[in-house]
Amino acid sequence: QVQLEESAGGLVQAGGSLRLSCAASGRTFSNYAVGWFRQARGKEREFVAALDWSGHNTYYADSMKGRFTISRDNAENTVYLQMNGLEPEDTAVYFCAAGLDSGRFRYTVEYEYRHWGQGTQVTVSS
Repeated sequence: QVQLEESAGGLVQAGGSLRLSCAASGRTFSNYAVGWFRQARGKEREFVAALDWSGHNTYYADSMKGRFTISRDNAENTVYLQMNGLEPEDTAVYFCAAGLDSGRFRYTVEYEYRHWGQGTQVTVSS
């Protein structure tokens, strides 16, 4: 079992930056794909970014490309999401997730991820 805990989010002005982290504990984290999802009020949870077990392959939702960067430090069992150029539309609860990586893992698909953090609120003011 993998337990995930996101860092505190926060309030940031439009155009600003924020870095989220997600600390993992439990099983060997390096075997897992990791992802970030978000859910805005009244909307479905959506894919943000993902990283395979090696950290060499990244995946982003179109609206996050060029603004968000996902990374991982397996030695520290931590995943990061660097968010730049934040917009009010980025306001949401952000969740980190992990799933045992395999050759068929679908990194953008929510139900591929078995383990989830509690979520952290990010609010972007205009």
